[in-house]
Amino acid sequence: MRVAIALSGGMDSLRAAWLLKEAGHDVVALHMRLFSPWPSAESGGAQESDADRESRLQVLASRLGIPLFMVDCREPFERNVIHPFLEAYRHGLTPNPCVLCNPAVKFGFLLDKALETGAERLATGHYVRITEPEGPTGRYALRCGADAHKDQSYFLYGLSQRQLARALFPLGEHTKESTRAWARAHGFDGLIPEESQEICFIPSGDYRRFFEDHAPKAACGAEGPVRDTSGAVIGRHKGLFRYTVGQRRGIDIPSSAPYYVLALDPETNTLWVGRSHELFEAEALVGNLNWVSIDPPAEPIHARVRLRHQHRPAPAQVIPLADGTVRVRFETPQRAVTPGQAAVFYQGDLVLGGGQLLKKTMEPTRHAHRS
Repeated sequence: MRVAIALSGGMDSLRAAWLLKEAGHDVVALHMRLFSPWPSAESGGAQESDADRESRLQVLASRLGIPLFMVDCREPFERNVIHPFLEAYRHGLTPNPCVLCNPAVKFGFLLDKALETGAERLATGHYVRITEPEGPTGRYALRCGADAHKDQSYFLYGLSQRQLARALFPLGEHTKESTRAWARAHGFDGLIPEESQEICFIPSGDYRRFFEDHAPKAACGAEGPVRDTSGAVIGRHKGLFRYTVGQRRGIDIPSSAPYYVLALDPETNTLWVGRSHELFEAEALVGNLNWVSIDPPAEPIHARVRLRHQHRPAPAQVIPLADGTVRVRFETPQRAVTPGQAAVFYQGDLVLGGGQLLKKTMEPTRHAHRS
């Protein structure tokens, strides 16, 4: 069949395209143009022009023997990723832009463009798997990738059944190390830039500078009080957007033991801090839910819950609430449960669904709670 591959220019999407061709599909490459010019951390802050980037991608597509088309995704990316990213920080949250991008832009806007070209599916280089509908639910199921160290299912829990039905993940049964070996064996390694772990639109990794440069000046906020868990003011912060739950550096409060960020309260412009043991939470509230592989549960279920991409999923009870949120009750308290991040629910390798961690309300206590 005709398959469009979202070609980023990295080794994962290149190998995915290669595997699709080997399987006999008619493959066309689509590259998402998200910025103009493209930011680049590898060149000391210099930026890659659209022409230079397209030229480099054309060389790679030519090596693969597939046509390449540039798709202007700047407007939907700005609307669905960058603007919510800035708004989240303005409201004291710590967002994950990849979680926003995949359902809204890559498998939203780009998938629609792929279908317009006559493609039946959109493929990406994610290390995840899909299984076809079976059993009473008749739902496509999203599953972890075979490579546990590279599994990217956390970023894709927001996909709908329509999107899963049109998605292909050729690397789901492969490992990252085998992809590196493939790139070396086929002479691609010298044509591919070093992979970055940073946000694609902030290659420097300095999200605070990005926020200052792109958010309205008023959103950057003013200095405000830093309070400990007793409610005592023990210092001043430099603007809430500079902090996230679990952060230690940058609080700048002299003490015999380090302080960590516990919570941010934009309504009172207060930064709450405490000791390391106070970072542990036995429960969390999760909203903006998407049940990807199962129908929304009516009763509590047992699952493993991942709170960050690199977090080891923790056993918990997931309890549906009347307002459409769920309460996650961990078997063992978890450290730095960060509002704005995604909580994703698993049973075995099956991704049940997920949602956004909601803010908690801090109240002064006479004695620090120990977990």
